[in-house]
Amino acid sequence: MLGNDKNLINDVRSKFAHVDTCPDAGARVFFENAGGALTLKSAVVTSMKMAAIPDNQGRDNPASHELGRIINQAKADAKMFFNAHDGQVFVGESGTELLFRLISTAILGTAKGGHVLGSTLEHPASSSACKRWSEIAGKDYVAVIHNNETLSVDAADYMPHITADTRVATILHTSPVSGMGVDVGAISRAIRAKSPDCIIIVDGIQHAAHGGIDIDSYDIDGYVVSPYKMFSRHGYGVAWISDRLSKMPHNSLIGGPSENWEMGTRDTGSYATFTDVVNYFDWLGSKVSDSKDKRERIEAAGVAIKAHERDLCHAMINGTGNLKGLLEMPGVGILGGIDNPLREGLVSITLEGMSAPDLVTALRERGIRTHARKDDHYSGNILTPLGLNNCVRVSMCHYNTESEVAQFLAAMQEISGA
Repeated sequence: MLGNDKNLINDVRSKFAHVDTCPDAGARVFFENAGGALTLKSAVVTSMKMAAIPDNQGRDNPASHELGRIINQAKADAKMFFNAHDGQVFVGESGTELLFRLISTAILGTAKGGHVLGSTLEHPASSSACKRWSEIAGKDYVAVIHNNETLSVDAADYMPHITADTRVATILHTSPVSGMGVDVGAISRAIRAKSPDCIIIVDGIQHAAHGGIDIDSYDIDGYVVSPYKMFSRHGYGVAWISDRLSKMPHNSLIGGPSENWEMGTRDTGSYATFTDVVNYFDWLGSKVSDSKDKRERIEAAGVAIKAHERDLCHAMINGTGNLKGLLEMPGVGILGGIDNPLREGLVSITLEGMSAPDLVTALRERGIRTHARKDDHYSGNILTPLGLNNCVRVSMCHYNTESEVAQFLAAMQEISGA
């Protein structure tokens, strides 16, 4: 949809800083969005404005009152964006830090014994937290084995491991290595059927930029995102937690509000730049929908984003114009298969006879920004079972274009000798 409207895609691209030019390297195609998406120009302006304000929240002066208003507005915006009518939203150091905090609280706050359930698909931000705190709490940790063909995991994979003693469960919404999404609601329903009181926490860090978060439909207790991967800036993470998780014993100041999860004075700019993200989704939704309802416009933006990124992935794999797709290039391997409906804006590849770091360099020399993943603590859970030492992650977002895909394919054709 976005790609069929040249004026709209140009308007979209105009909203982002450095959309086609690196400040250090010059002109380039940015296909490294999974490592950190482009930043909204509005978020850059907001960051500068907020960084200059000397006042803190909770004081009796107009500036302080305004900071409080901005924070409260951002929390309301975030809950609307997530479609979460209950619970609370707060910011932390990063998505990883917030996952550790939510998971440790859940594991320590649930009944003794039983087990913690995750999957081998997960990023170490959640799996490391589960393993560490399960051991401390004397709970077993069980990892569901992901499907090596789809490079995802589903409710059927989880079900044999769910029991009445499943105390805490974690779900990865989208893999940052394979790019494949997960049906969070289906897995949650399977867990609730056998363990209705289980605390369920979702890592939404990779998924958030690719359209569609609906917490009310998931029946979960925690959802975490990293705004620098969804068009804001580095330096903070955002978490939503249910009322039930909010009330569990957690790190907080003695004598302070019992359900306060924020540690110290927060950066108002973090909240304000998340509002910029929500406002951008609203703007995009207004271009692809006639709805007068903000949440409906955000949902419409998500649908448009998914459709456009699906088209980009299809062009990359199958070709565009007179350019061969990756499918036809000799020696090119595509992780997760050719026609995987779970793919979200990301194609991970290998090239026979060339290591991933060398391929990244060859692409960089031709103006294409990508990233190598290797079988380390970040990506070994996906690569090692496939017998791979590394791969190249080509990650797109909705502001990327089919012409940029064509540039990438031309470069790959030259490198591979296709």
